Amino acid sequence: MNTIVDVLGQADLGAPRSSIPLAAGEVRAGFPSPADDYLETTLDLNELLIPHPTATFFVRAKGHSMERHGIYDGDLLIVDRSLEATVGDVVIMAVDGELTCKQMQKIGQRYYLCSGNEHFPPIPLAGCECHCWGVVTDNVHSLRRGRSGK
Repeated sequence: MNTIVDVLGQADLGAPRSSIPLAAGEVRAGFPSPADDYLETTLDLNELLIPHPTATFFVRAKGHSMERHGIYDGDLLIVDRSLEATVGDVVIMAVDGELTCKQMQKIGQRYYLCSGNEHFPPIPLAGCECHCWGVVTDNVHSLRRGRSGK
């Protein structure tokens, strides 16, 4: 199955700002360091993830074709429609009337939409009825079962 998306809505410009504590240092995947156990400042996720609120939308990914790019079925994608897509960007593209999530690539002199799954061949953009809907800037991926929002 290709990774298609459902548009959930636009970023809420009137949403109250909410800062949460940001721990200083980095989180190690290996043995923890006790010296890193203090708070540095606060973090506002709206400021971090939504630099262009009027052009930012949330979409839900459906399918498995983008898993090699870290996008899984049910993930919440943050899409900025004000950005111009460049080679290597993960984009939301309208192809034949359906929104799909793919990585834009250039192979030789031609542009393609590529999945993160070898079972899905690249889609050539030349001769295709398509337009770039937006650039995926971030992915909210729940690591806890049952929280994907599907």
